[in-house]
Amino acid sequence: MTVFPSITTRVISERCASISGLPAKLPTTPAIDGMLQHRSVRGFKPDPLLEGALASILIAAQSAATSSNLQTWSVVEVREPAARAACAAMAGGQKHIEEAPCFLLFIADLARLNMMADDVGSTHYGNDTLEMFLCATIDAALAAQNAVIAAESLGLSTVYIGGMRNKPEEVAKLIGLPPSAAVVFGLCIGYARAGAEGMIKPRLPLSAVWHQDRYDLAGQKPAIATENSAMDRFYKVQEMQVRGTWAEHSSRRVAGPESLSGRDKLMHALRRMGFFKAE
Repeated sequence: MTVFPSITTRVISERCASISGLPAKLPTTPAIDGMLQHRSVRGFKPDPLLEGALASILIAAQSAATSSNLQTWSVVEVREPAARAACAAMAGGQKHIEEAPCFLLFIADLARLNMMADDVGSTHYGNDTLEMFLCATIDAALAAQNAVIAAESLGLSTVYIGGMRNKPEEVAKLIGLPPSAAVVFGLCIGYARAGAEGMIKPRLPLSAVWHQDRYDLAGQKPAIATENSAMDRFYKVQEMQVRGTWAEHSSRRVAGPESLSGRDKLMHALRRMGFFKAE
């Protein structure tokens, strides 16, 4: 039987709000170690990516699982400074979109599958359903996470940009998307600027997300309290001015339409973009 080294206590204590109840030995590999070190970075050096790195990253992205091998995702690399600036503005003024040497837009793409069906003389009713939009969104997310893991293994840093959903129709127009294709998020890739590396952000204790046989909602309250304490320490060390606990901060994020930066209208925008016609 293969014997693996264990995850160090330091890494586990940085990532997990609590290590209570975890097994004494947690086998690890370089891949797991890399994933546990993940952090979002919002400050980048101007240095370009290593030659060929982006192609390697995107081949890794293509290697992610995809529903029925339909491959219902695409990616647009945004290079033009004016387009970068427009993306940054639509995402609420996120300047690292302009700063990062590489900025990608991941697309839930049913347009290609529609075209393929037309070319072989088939109908494509399924692409007008919520199910296929979910498949395309999941495909894009799985591919992007593979891309992040690949990028970080090359010494690069990343940050996802959910703000690209603030104005989906404007983003689609900017990059020339056809109907039945929508950007689900952006991704900045580059080398972290000194001082912008950030800390590993604590996650909920594993007990909050790992259930056996039946889901337990009320039983998660102690874990949430633990995460509140861990995040309070994180905010202080990072000198982040956050009002209240992690739970309060998270609740404000979903409190009302004004906290969603226009994304409360996302369903209507997606319908105008060609999705859900059968629903």
